[in-house]
Amino acid sequence: MPQKNKIPKINIPAPILEKQILTFFKQNPKKFIGANLLIRSLNLSCSKESVHSVLASLKKKSLIHKASDGKFTFEKFSPPSPRLENTALQIGVVDMTQHGGAFIVVDGVTKDIYVPSIYMNGAMNGDKVKVKLNSKLKRRPEGQIVEIVERAAEVFIGVLHIKKHYGVVELVNNPLSSIIVYPSDFNGAKDGFTVVVKILEWPTKKQIKAIGAITTSLGKVGESEFAMNEILIKQGFDISFDPAVIAESEKISGEITQAEVNVRRDCRDITTFTIDPANAKDFDDALSIQYLDNDELEIGVHIADVTHFVKADTLLDRDAYRRSTSVYLVDRVCPMLPERLSNELCSLRPNEDKYCFSAMFIFSKDGKIKNTWLGKTIIHSDHRFTYEGAQEVLEGIAPGPFAKELTELNNIARILRKEKFQNGAINFDSEEVQFELDAEGRPIGIFIKERKEAHLLIEDFMLLANREVARFIATKEQLEIPMIYRVHDLPDQDKLENLALFAGQLGIKLDFQSPQKIAQSLDYLIKKAQDDERLKLLEPLAIKCMAKAEYSSNNIGHYGLAFKYYSHFTSPIRRYSDVLCHRILFDNLKTTIRHNKEALEMQCKHISKQERKAMDAERQSIKYKQVEYLQNHVGESFEGLVSGLTDRGIFVELIANKCEGFVPFEHMDQYYTLDATKLKAQSNKGNSVIQIGDACKVQVKSTNLTKRQIELTLIN
Repeated sequence: MPQKNKIPKINIPAPILEKQILTFFKQNPKKFIGANLLIRSLNLSCSKESVHSVLASLKKKSLIHKASDGKFTFEKFSPPSPRLENTALQIGVVDMTQHGGAFIVVDGVTKDIYVPSIYMNGAMNGDKVKVKLNSKLKRRPEGQIVEIVERAAEVFIGVLHIKKHYGVVELVNNPLSSIIVYPSDFNGAKDGFTVVVKILEWPTKKQIKAIGAITTSLGKVGESEFAMNEILIKQGFDISFDPAVIAESEKISGEITQAEVNVRRDCRDITTFTIDPANAKDFDDALSIQYLDNDELEIGVHIADVTHFVKADTLLDRDAYRRSTSVYLVDRVCPMLPERLSNELCSLRPNEDKYCFSAMFIFSKDGKIKNTWLGKTIIHSDHRFTYEGAQEVLEGIAPGPFAKELTELNNIARILRKEKFQNGAINFDSEEVQFELDAEGRPIGIFIKERKEAHLLIEDFMLLANREVARFIATKEQLEIPMIYRVHDLPDQDKLENLALFAGQLGIKLDFQSPQKIAQSLDYLIKKAQDDERLKLLEPLAIKCMAKAEYSSNNIGHYGLAFKYYSHFTSPIRRYSDVLCHRILFDNLKTTIRHNKEALEMQCKHISKQERKAMDAERQSIKYKQVEYLQNHVGESFEGLVSGLTDRGIFVELIANKCEGFVPFEHMDQYYTLDATKLKAQSNKGNSVIQIGDACKVQVKSTNLTKRQIELTLIN
């Protein structure tokens, strides 16, 4: 059971009290609030005069507005929602209900537009549509869909049931329900097979069922296999390649020609190796090291030359752009490029000559960069390290090849890392959950991936190459050369204030008064979390305060890394952003070629969107496997920490395996109410409090794989 001590009455310093009160106003912007309500809601022990003083200060700063009877309200009202005119068409996104109707979510409009099922006009969940409002506007706006602007998905997964003259693909948890497929479009699938189906004709008023064609037959698969494929397909990722794309990839020659070698820098005699996960097949980066005079080192960051094989505007290229990224689920990878390229032609496998695009750096003996060279190369990898193997060599645990070279590289990486943090980079190193799977892909263990120096070594040299490539393009000429940048904006100040309140509840004082102070405070929090399990719960909250890194042709720098210039150059096998980067860089090595910035920005937006989908798919697969793991542990007890609070209950993260479950307030021995700060909940009897970071013991009550939910109960 979380702490059930009597609620402490603590006098709060004026700046903290001001933040708490302002936060309460922001969370209740339309309420008229006085000192008494604030004292009750925030459980304040200070005098009413202290609260009045803060209210006067906030009013003076024009942050709140005084109403009548000593009450105040939040002054910064959101602009009123635009009035829905029944003569205008509205564009929004479909959010379907279980009964076939939908609410249309329109940007800038508070009330969603309801569309009954008979007026859906074949629209499906997530589609972007045009809606015509009814002539008589009701209390709840209603309308009918007149046009489908953009389909959210055209491909679905389900189970084929063959009837006498046609087949029906039954979908799971999908408002479309089922799709008709005629025998000519079965594509070899049998009754009961799990299949991927592409829509040929959408539902209409006259034709209530969609008609499709089977593109991929997966045979009879288990629940987990189905779920993983469904996650990918729902996010819009194809789980197989079009035969024409495969055929084009198979025609590409992997021959190393003398004509091509002649126009590249030959690095085959330089000591070179890769460091990758043990199960990796696509090795897209390698490091080389060469000893020069005056104790100088030349270190090469060699990246697979994907653009040598994938030419612009080919079938391969268009398909790679459409996908934009490889997707990494718990038990599989959905690659951006066909295996012929990702695992063969482009993979920097040991003891093979390979074409690369490289960044070569000459370092002085004190670790300073003296010279940088960028260009096409040919390399020969001498050895393939796993991260574990490289780490053992670095630690001297096991003898291994290239121990001296690895140590030299690690020493330079440490210097680069130290410099990065001195310049204000934030040391976000959040815990990464990994699974031990059995032969059937079922999780039998969960552990936290350890990031040791072998991982950091690779990361630091990749960051260096990405930074210097971006710097080269950005500073080459006074007139801008359009480039694809990886940018990261300043954090959200309101979210930082909430984080400061959370941290204050756990005894950590954070200062977010400037970008530099923000970085210093977050680094302080991360370091303290290494010794305090409760504080690790704040790391995800800190990450949520940060802006999302994205791709853009407009360089605003990368706040989190403290880099003025940054791009993605080092993973073209799995990121299309890097393919674009390679093309722009190559075009501008010896001359200047300016790509169309407007077109490039459109590509950036698409790639960023696909990246977000891939990350969401990865999170969904992790959650699914966590629920699947706990299916076999229902009834068992675990130690946990309160990781979040809502109006309905608390979230608890299990310390042993990082699974997170939910405990409803209604299942506790007394009811709790979430306070205005959302930092804690207090009981209706007023004698106990639950807050983030509280230790507790819980029992797994039930799991729901379909909804990916875990319900827990508290143990006294």
